[in-house]
Amino acid sequence: MAVYFVVQIDIEDRGRYGQYEAGFMEIFGHHGGKVLSVDEDPILLEGTWPHTRTVLLEFPDAHAARTWYDSPAYQQLARHRFAASTSNAVMIQGLE
Repeated sequence: MAVYFVVQIDIEDRGRYGQYEAGFMEIFGHHGGKVLSVDEDPILLEGTWPHTRTVLLEFPDAHAARTWYDSPAYQQLARHRFAASTSNAVMIQGLE
């Protein structure tokens, strides 16, 4: 069953965040995921959305998603994201 990562990011240091972006697709591409959306200007319909960037990722299943997220290569790269931004990230199950 497909799973999705929804990530809300507040980027504080664009230069350092750029280091994260530069290595992201190479690592991500090895785990069967798809980037469905990266949006810095979503249309707000309800509530508040103070985040700099919103990202939606899809994986074929939870194992593939966790293998990517927990991989040493991704965690090493993610240090740039952690240093340059604050995030909320959730993994949610697809319907089928």
